[in-house]
Amino acid sequence: MKALRRAADAFAEGGSGAKLMPASIIHEVMTGKNIAVGPIILLGAPGAGKGTQAKLIAQNYAIPHISTGDILRQNVSRRTELGQKAKAVIEQGGLVSDDLVNAMVADRLSQADCKRGFILDGFPRTVAQAEWLDKELTSLGNESPLVVISVEVGYNQLLQRLTGRRSCPVDGKIYNIHFQPPKQQGVCDLCGTQLIQRLDDTEKVISERLKNYERDTLPLVDYYRRQGRLCRVNGELPVEQVMQEIFRTIDGGAAAAGNE
Repeated sequence: MKALRRAADAFAEGGSGAKLMPASIIHEVMTGKNIAVGPIILLGAPGAGKGTQAKLIAQNYAIPHISTGDILRQNVSRRTELGQKAKAVIEQGGLVSDDLVNAMVADRLSQADCKRGFILDGFPRTVAQAEWLDKELTSLGNESPLVVISVEVGYNQLLQRLTGRRSCPVDGKIYNIHFQPPKQQGVCDLCGTQLIQRLDDTEKVISERLKNYERDTLPLVDYYRRQGRLCRVNGELPVEQVMQEIFRTIDGGAAAAGNE
């Protein structure tokens, strides 16, 4: 992004030294904040880094990051009609149906801040939801192409990322014993508290989560590949390199989906 800022500053000065346009405005245009980005879907297994990349995309393009988990919690907390129905299902130990989730997503996508584009994180999870989304985008009159990005990380790397996580129960700082270990083994750098491993980060739980992903969500990769919309990104690269590749894909639009 520094290179973009330097280019913006240089352009703002103009050839004769007279300012043509504020550098901040040019920088905004160059980073995509004034363009219609369109809908973006991030696919990837647990631990692939989708959440991190979604936040970076949202910040760079000034579009909302939409998570179905967040939508569900917001509807429940606001006691909307959909939220009340979902709460009743959850309290009975059931799973919220596709119809309810789809209705919440439809309501969110109809809001004004989604007009230029949005990122869907965690939705669709199944081919049935993807088929519903295709119809919903058409009904909304969406003109920008859907960009589908699969952040791909090998199984062993995912296990290391997830089972290696340790967190401080006091300040919440997260470490990884394989990639970002604390200075002193098992102890938080900031406060010296003993680090803990969450129950859902154990190898048994992680293996089950990855199996569920392969069974339910991985077919989405084939679904979007057959439509020519899929772009694969190597999620094992450093975060900034993954980010740059994703930005290039978004800037290129759906035409870049042949990158498989």
